[in-house]
Amino acid sequence: MELSERQRKYLRGLGHALNPVLLIGNGGLTPGVVAEAKRALHDHELIKVKFRGAERESRDAGLAELATSTESVLVQRIGHTALYYKRRNDRPGIVIPDA
Repeated sequence: MELSERQRKYLRGLGHALNPVLLIGNGGLTPGVVAEAKRALHDHELIKVKFRGAERESRDAGLAELATSTESVLVQRIGHTALYYKRRNDRPGIVIPDA
């Protein structure tokens, strides 16, 4: 799923007030972390993730890998914090504007 800049801006506005629901530490991405991220995305559609304890390159690779493994879109990344979006097909809760 590709998002336009207008859609990203809308989602960033919604995600600004969110607290991180997933904290990734020195262990990095494990199957349990990926499963929890999938569950959180199914429940909330828009989640904030904090990735601590890694160098910049490995953190960027981990954030990209999380988006791939959860089939979500990385909306924004600032420092150690990333915002992910995945539309829920059965009952979408967030209605994003058209491109």
